[in-house]
Amino acid sequence: MKNFDGFNKGVNFGGWLSQCDYSKDRLENFITEADFERVSHWGIDHVRVPVDYNVIQTEDGAYKDDGFKYVENAILWCRKYGLNMVLDLHKTCGFVFDDPNYVGFFEDEKLRERFVELWKEISRRFGKYSDTVAFELLNEVTEPKYNKIWNETAKKAILAIRGICPDVKILLGGYHNCAIEAIFDLDIPTDKNVVFNFHCYEPIIFTHQGAYWVDRMKPDFRITYPQTAAVYAEETKKINAHLTPELEKFGEKQLDYTFFVNSFKPVVDYCNEHDIALYCGEYGFIDLADKESGLRWLKDINKAFEELNIGRAIWSYKQMDFGLIDDGNSEILDEMIKYL
Repeated sequence: MKNFDGFNKGVNFGGWLSQCDYSKDRLENFITEADFERVSHWGIDHVRVPVDYNVIQTEDGAYKDDGFKYVENAILWCRKYGLNMVLDLHKTCGFVFDDPNYVGFFEDEKLRERFVELWKEISRRFGKYSDTVAFELLNEVTEPKYNKIWNETAKKAILAIRGICPDVKILLGGYHNCAIEAIFDLDIPTDKNVVFNFHCYEPIIFTHQGAYWVDRMKPDFRITYPQTAAVYAEETKKINAHLTPELEKFGEKQLDYTFFVNSFKPVVDYCNEHDIALYCGEYGFIDLADKESGLRWLKDINKAFEELNIGRAIWSYKQMDFGLIDDGNSEILDEMIKYL
């Protein structure tokens, strides 16, 4: 498969410039230069930095130089410590993946035009770093009904970026929160520097067990890994979550790394056919999961990534309910780093 050079193994710096209270203390101290230096010794080659639009733009559309400075600091620290960076627009005006009541983007053409203009501004400011920075258009489109509008909007954004940055890598993912099977419904890009992007938290009932934000999830629910696909599928149905085709196909078989290989392989073949690189921008397991189970899950998905040559970035470096360096992982952190 076409390589996404420089983006083989990475870590998300979630909760820093995104999904936070946006206080000065948070923006200046949650992640610092020392964290970039620390992860540079983990054998990774990049970090993914989620950024919410309101960090870099006011509600009336004006740009915030101080907000852009945080992003530029991240880029410069990456360059200092030999890392590449995915600049991920995690929230745009009128849409965010985790709030179904925050709407407007897919309904209002003016908000989509604003989105394109924002990417022009990002390109003007950071296009000069295209040798180490990739742009991710938008995090986790949710509903399949948005697919047509998203394809049209993404094309406009890509053309706008290209008018300023002819060679920057651009990441594009689909619906069901960047599900891998949604890639088949993305328009095939004519641009050789577009990378298809997916997220993998399968089986969701394991990686998000007890998660307070998941509909119908009981806070005390726990489950280990591995189990049979049938067990995971049955529990997934109870929380009304998206059930992936491969989980249903696996039936009574116990999950192992071949589950992930089988899930990824059709899209790998599709990307090979169209000469498109493929990347997994998020994967990981919640801090409520049994640690040994989590480590087994991590080994299996890592083996599949390695076998199929898929670049990836684990969610997430600290806190955010998935924190790698949090106290709960202290005994297995060194082992986890081996399987990023």
